[in-house]
Amino acid sequence: QVQLVESGGGLVQPGGSLRLSCAASGFTFMNYAMKWYRQRPGKERELVAGITPFGGTNYADSVKGRFTISRDNGKNAVYLQMNSLKPEDTAVYYCNAELRPNGRTYWGQGTQVTVSS
Repeated sequence: QVQLVESGGGLVQPGGSLRLSCAASGFTFMNYAMKWYRQRPGKERELVAGITPFGGTNYADSVKGRFTISRDNGKNAVYLQMNSLKPEDTAVYYCNAELRPNGRTYWGQGTQVTVSS
């Protein structure tokens, strides 16, 4: 019933850009904060960026100024624009939906981003 379907991952050279998309269904999208997480090999999953139902945003220090999260409530979609990519950005990126204030969450399947020359 609940689905978060991601797209846009792939291989890109250092300094390049990618745009990740997450299409949501099966829940009331406007009631949820949307987030992007990533997990690098051998490391714990970390929060990359978040956006509230009304467009307020926050970013991890490691991506601030390079990544931009946005949402389209009419399309039930959230995006992550990734610019000036670095090899250390290589990770599996996950879409996450969080209902406030009770904290109920849903997860996407993850999409691989590889930054390499």
